Amino acid sequence: QVQVVESGGGLVQPGESLRLSCEASGISSSMYGVHWYRQAPGKQRELVAGIDIPGSTNYADSVKGRFTISRDNAKNTVYLQMNNLKPDDTAVYYCNFNNFFSNYWGQGTQVTVSS
Repeated sequence: QVQVVESGGGLVQPGESLRLSCEASGISSSMYGVHWYRQAPGKQRELVAGIDIPGSTNYADSVKGRFTISRDNAKNTVYLQMNNLKPDDTAVYYCNFNNFFSNYWGQGTQVTVSS
């Protein structure tokens, strides 16, 4: 059975940092591209960052220079380092493992940025 579990969310003040983790079990994460999405209340889910199988990364313009996605295939885990957080980053953050054959989502982790 495949499980994808996000962790690391919380309440922080503007300018602070958080590191989200996304661990997959039941699959070999090295065979998947992984993307982080977020959804704020009343808004559509949006793509935040992605990392493909070879390790190339891409980011939404709104987070470039502040967020970094990385992966540790030995731990079946993908990370999202978020620096200089802003109130607009408040959302539920989801990760997604996908390849040509399969697509798996986690349950999300809440990130709240507020003073």
